Amino acid sequence: MDRYEVIIGIEVHVELKTQSKLFCGCATRFGMEPNSETCPVCLGMPGVLPVLNGEAIEMAVKSALALHCQVRPFSKFDRKQYFYPDLPKAYQISQYDQPLAEWGWVEIRLSGGAPKKIRVRRIHVEEDAGKLNHMGQRLGDAVGSLVDLNRAGVPLIEIVSEPDLRSAEEARLYLTELRATLSYLDVSDLRMQEGSMRCDANVSLKPVGYQGSLEDLPRVEIKNVNSIRNVQRGIDYEVARQSEVLQAGQRIIKETRGLDDATGRTYSQRSKEEANDYRYFPEPDLPPLVLEPAWIDEVSHHLPDLPATIRQNLMARGLPEQDAEVLVQDREAYDYWSKAIHYHADEKLVANWMLSDVARLINARQESYARCSVGPQGLAELLDLMADGTLSGRMAKEVLEGMFETKETAREVVKARGLNQITDTGALMEVVKTVVADHAVVVADYRSGKDKALAFLVGQVMKATRGQAKPGLVNTLLKEAIGREDLTT
Repeated sequence: MDRYEVIIGIEVHVELKTQSKLFCGCATRFGMEPNSETCPVCLGMPGVLPVLNGEAIEMAVKSALALHCQVRPFSKFDRKQYFYPDLPKAYQISQYDQPLAEWGWVEIRLSGGAPKKIRVRRIHVEEDAGKLNHMGQRLGDAVGSLVDLNRAGVPLIEIVSEPDLRSAEEARLYLTELRATLSYLDVSDLRMQEGSMRCDANVSLKPVGYQGSLEDLPRVEIKNVNSIRNVQRGIDYEVARQSEVLQAGQRIIKETRGLDDATGRTYSQRSKEEANDYRYFPEPDLPPLVLEPAWIDEVSHHLPDLPATIRQNLMARGLPEQDAEVLVQDREAYDYWSKAIHYHADEKLVANWMLSDVARLINARQESYARCSVGPQGLAELLDLMADGTLSGRMAKEVLEGMFETKETAREVVKARGLNQITDTGALMEVVKTVVADHAVVVADYRSGKDKALAFLVGQVMKATRGQAKPGLVNTLLKEAIGREDLTT
């Protein structure tokens, strides 16, 4: 690879979360009975006319502004013509030479924190195609395919980057930041497993010393990848494959390839189309899209806080960079944290518990922060019980698990399990006396300067009290007891 530089550009298709499709009133709900959400317009029947969905345009403009793009006051729709079973009209209404927005950027953070701007070439609006459901475990084994046109006509934005990415890791960072940005805009549910965010990665190898245009390099497109991890896998495989082809003295074929999720290998699908293969021409049934500059400014002024701003704010409030990054990249986690700190003031402690114990229990139960068995106020109540000495940290972990299991509040779990922390000095001293008397050798070690011996004695007291003793008080009482000769003879 010393002889080549990796050149990557990414196209991202994002389904917009509108109530109805781009050019008709059919619902966009996922998972409905096949072909139940269709009408003559999205089925491509003769004589029907499209009517543009204004909600989709507003969401597209929000997305463009959040990605620092220049929104065109004047754009138009075009027909992109190709034949495929899931495209009932035999053309797709898209945008070609005059897209909605151009010339934006997404900033990523490389290892070590160095920023890098990945340029966004364009964002255009188009309708989605239908979906082919192949009858078999894999496409190559399928005995047939069924067409579901529920998705036909669902509004999409296509976000096209410049070929500024240089590794699979940079591609991951770009897609992660892009997905986070769109999540705060609430323009899409971004469920890649359901196809509402799909990625095409274009991969080329540039020989060292090459002075020509990057557009002239033979480019391979990995089509319709359904997860960020798989984008990484596909790019890594394709870089290795192209390198082997070139080192064998062969040339790279410009083509579209699919990705086998099971193996991480790409496979050839078809030769790569050029723009003229689609025979674009202006859509005759739709007028040009004209947006008032004042309206674009108004949309810009109502954008929510986005990842870059939120990240800076979290770190300014004292959260470690790693914790801030995790919260920023998961909007549900950030929303959970934002609500929890209204009830408990220690923001760092809330983040620590969220990103460790709460996250572990959420993952084990395949939940999410938005549908978590323990809500933000419930976690805050648990942390309050730690703060006032009712629970030790160890006991709080047990209570949290009980809250997930029973859906009860922290106080209810504590009461049901008798888990109040023991703070009664007299009662604890009796336990301490017994531990000191039973471990004379360890006590002698502590007296001789072996400080670690005290930790063992603390552990014995905690064991005897089922973890309910207050650790700080146990330490104090042990030191006091060990200093009294009558307790060790």
